[in-house]
Amino acid sequence: MAGDHPDESLAGIGEFAVIDRLVAGRAQPSFVVLGPGDDAAVVAAPDGRTVVCTDMLVEGRHFRLDWSTPHDVGRKAIAQNAADIEAMGARTTACVVAFGAPGDTSTERAVELADGMWHEAGLIAAGIVGGDMVRAPQWVISVAALGDLAGREPVRRSGARPGDVVAVIGELGRSAAGYALWHNAIDGFDALRQRHLVPEPPYGQGVVAARAGATAMTDVSDGLLADVGHIASASGVRIALSTAGLRVDLDAVAAAAAVLGSDPWEWVLGGGEDHALVATFPGALPPGWRSIGTVVDAAEAGAADGPDVTVDGAAWDGNAGWQSF
Repeated sequence: MAGDHPDESLAGIGEFAVIDRLVAGRAQPSFVVLGPGDDAAVVAAPDGRTVVCTDMLVEGRHFRLDWSTPHDVGRKAIAQNAADIEAMGARTTACVVAFGAPGDTSTERAVELADGMWHEAGLIAAGIVGGDMVRAPQWVISVAALGDLAGREPVRRSGARPGDVVAVIGELGRSAAGYALWHNAIDGFDALRQRHLVPEPPYGQGVVAARAGATAMTDVSDGLLADVGHIASASGVRIALSTAGLRVDLDAVAAAAAVLGSDPWEWVLGGGEDHALVATFPGALPPGWRSIGTVVDAAEAGAADGPDVTVDGAAWDGNAGWQSF
């Protein structure tokens, strides 16, 4: 839909005209009872409960417009929120979007951003049901996502138990590798560079894990060690990871690491924004999930001040994940 009015700015045509252009011709899924156009939308909640999350993207902190297209940014904004809904064992039904940008931003770029959001939402049959726009010194995108549990209990971080298998689905280390390539202006490795711009969560697998009896789950947004650590802390257990289950990820980024002189394990274990899913299971794993470790009793794992997560039996002394501040 981008490209119809390339010379118009957001300030030039005004908020409501921009919103009209962003929502025109968009088809909503069946969960959306009432879409944009009123003071609020109405979204069905067949389960009687609604899973809700929100996340922000700030230009210069979470994305760069000299690396990413607006379409890329739109996809990323929806994907990172949809991954959080997946991690609860739910499916995403609708999103609400707030967008801040300088007044001289072209309307075409705002429409391209919306196109990217709708592209990603279409992958999971979700709607974009409303939001807000405001003048800001740089681009800021805030998304709130709604999800449906279809009668199941949410899969929380706090349910892991000793003896559970720790498993992952999706890919690790790719976004961190892509960031390093962009940051160091290394050409080639197009798939890794693109993965940093647009994550690929394993859509639908959160529900699969819930149906298979997952006891705890999270998405890998901050880094594998950091996010598995959240499960360990919330569950009062320790988690013993094995690099044997992560070799496929290491192999995928090893060539880029060699060019940059980097340790690929730093990306696999500490890199975030891949939005793979990590869960703990008391029994057989669902198809496609791979074992990467076990849950152990904290009292039997050693000293009380030992690490919540070990790698091949030892504490990891490298990068453990993203910090927002």
